[in-house]
Amino acid sequence: MKLQGLAVYGVDYLEVGTLHGVLLRSPVPAGKITRFDSSVAESIPGVRMVCSALDQLKFKAGWVLMDQSLFATGQVRYEGEPVAMVVADSREIAIAAVATLILEIEEWSPINLEESMTDRARLIHPEWESYLPTGGTDYPRHGNLASEMVADPGGVDAAFETAHQIIEDRFTANRQYQAYLEPKSALATYMNGRFTIHTSVQFPYNVRDRVAQLMGVRISDVRVIGHVIGGGFGGKLDASLEPLAAYAAKVTGRPVKLTNSREEDMLTCPSRENAIVSMRTAVDSTGKMIARDVQVEMDNGAYSTEMPWLTSLPLHIVSAIYNVDGPTRVVSRLWYTNTAPTGAFRGVGGTYLYHALERHTDSIANAIGQDRRAFRLERLIKDGAKSLSGQVLHEAGILSEAFQAMEKIAPWSSILSELKPNQGIGIVSGVWMTNPMPAQVTIKVNEDGTVQVVTAATENGSGALSMGVTQIVAEEMGINPRNVSISMPDTDVSGYDAGSQGSRTTHVVGRAAKDAATLAKAQLLKGASDILEADIDDLEIVNGNIRVVGSPAPAVTVAQVATSLLWSVGPLTTTSSYMTPAPAYDVACGSGVMFTAMATPTYHVHLAVVEVDEVTGCIRVIRYIVVQEVGRAINPVGIRGQIQGGVTQGIGLALYESLRIGVDCRYVERSLEAYRLPIALDIPDVEFVILEHPDTAGPFGARGVAEPPIVFVAAAIANAVSHALGSSFNDMPITPEAVLASLASRGV
Repeated sequence: MKLQGLAVYGVDYLEVGTLHGVLLRSPVPAGKITRFDSSVAESIPGVRMVCSALDQLKFKAGWVLMDQSLFATGQVRYEGEPVAMVVADSREIAIAAVATLILEIEEWSPINLEESMTDRARLIHPEWESYLPTGGTDYPRHGNLASEMVADPGGVDAAFETAHQIIEDRFTANRQYQAYLEPKSALATYMNGRFTIHTSVQFPYNVRDRVAQLMGVRISDVRVIGHVIGGGFGGKLDASLEPLAAYAAKVTGRPVKLTNSREEDMLTCPSRENAIVSMRTAVDSTGKMIARDVQVEMDNGAYSTEMPWLTSLPLHIVSAIYNVDGPTRVVSRLWYTNTAPTGAFRGVGGTYLYHALERHTDSIANAIGQDRRAFRLERLIKDGAKSLSGQVLHEAGILSEAFQAMEKIAPWSSILSELKPNQGIGIVSGVWMTNPMPAQVTIKVNEDGTVQVVTAATENGSGALSMGVTQIVAEEMGINPRNVSISMPDTDVSGYDAGSQGSRTTHVVGRAAKDAATLAKAQLLKGASDILEADIDDLEIVNGNIRVVGSPAPAVTVAQVATSLLWSVGPLTTTSSYMTPAPAYDVACGSGVMFTAMATPTYHVHLAVVEVDEVTGCIRVIRYIVVQEVGRAINPVGIRGQIQGGVTQGIGLALYESLRIGVDCRYVERSLEAYRLPIALDIPDVEFVILEHPDTAGPFGARGVAEPPIVFVAAAIANAVSHALGSSFNDMPITPEAVLASLASRGV
């Protein structure tokens, strides 16, 4: 369908009588609105509505904290924040009308991350105490501090006082734009007291909840219909234009559509957050790590999306894979700034946290004069190791197996001996989660023997539904995968699903699908047993035929049994739900811990070989290898695609991509042309080894696959570049300018 150009993306969808909305967005990142005049726009033929904060409903919304409104109210908090909306008969009329709006703002000095962290910073949200958490239970926050997690077991300072050596590093990471090809778009209608939203999103139920919050209605008064999605990578997990379209549809009584331009999309996207990580480790005279102290400062932007949860992430990573024989203190903070709200991007904060941890691990190995790989192997965690949250990692020994698998195809000492000048090698390892959260799947067996899978899960291009879930259902029911189809998400039709995020679709949705398929299969076998006069336990389904085991005849088809059941007991429909059980943890592990464990963990080792051009400062990745544990490989071709794609995005993060924030809190990059995405020539053919350790809870043993490939890439490449040049590269991305500055400092 996509290859033929027949797919209807959200941006393509229209209805008869659709009006078009265009937003007036703040041209400055901070200030007080002193004047707004829409009189000229309202007089333009074809303009149906002009609205602003003066008109909006007085409800707030948010994924974790309700701090957001439809329009900027009283003040603007980031460049691109919606201030007003024009709705007209055409997009062209609306654009022209927006150009006539008069907006005057008394500009204030904007606040960036480093300033927000100080005591002197102006409060971005003076009314922060009035914001209510959506879950009902509040968490540590005050002033510009949007969320805080502290884990301090005690004894850290005392251990540092006894240290033979202290290794200390500081790391920075810039923002990364998801760079999906389809800009955000939404079309809304309002009829009989209900909103219907047509959009391309990764998490339809999340959009439903956000629209309901801002419209002040019940969640059942909002229906979200998903369309083919032109990429997301986390950037389309939450609502964006949908509530605005819903509001306009209610006021005008007509369908209303909004679509971002590329510049609007980049200015307002919930990009991967920028962050500062400070890490120091105390080492004794034998090279044993006896204490660690970590501080993480994360940029929330002007409003909270899901980011308050991510302050818990460092707790699970900073001592995740190598034993620290002593206490570890972790302080993680999330700060409001006068920039666009940040949010999810494939691998969330793991990319820069593992970059910090693994760069720091290299620093320690270099400081004590030990080979970097050997240092890791000596301190690698084993089965039964506990994370800082108290979670038991029962299969942590897979890490050792992954190192062995890597050594077979990329012998460390051999590669080291063969490196040319200005070439370097980096190796990293890690553990990553498979996002849990609930899913429901309904299986409908049609009278022609085909099977319809009804789910609100979205196919965002990974193949998790079109390949993975399809194969799972087909295998369980003994039918051809071509006879299995997946519905488009619709919150009125399908049960709750937590969205395409965190590698959860194959594992969680697949498990719900398998369970529902098992129930459907049982009904088919019961119906066939009556027809064939055979015991259920003696029957099997093979290629759509139900027969006695070991005897190809007599047999009946799935179609025949489904038709028989239709006219005897009714349509064959089964439903099942699944949510990963929460791993046990230590409730006293810290304060402000909002997610407590890494569900369904997987284990990984990455290796990179790079070459640095001394003249241009450009870095070429000449070899990249991934050893990835997947539970059970449902579709190896799909896994290959996810590993190659994840590594590609990771190379972009490590070497090219950056939404830089200027001193005035404005983005420097404002178009895809300016945003340095890697191209095919920048990416090597990624080598990979799949390790299989089936998970008992997963469908046929599958765990998550899609997210881990990006998590460790920046760390591996930064270690390789640092090795090549004998300098520490602790800032992401590593630019040619940074390389040339390093070479100049060495007199090269």
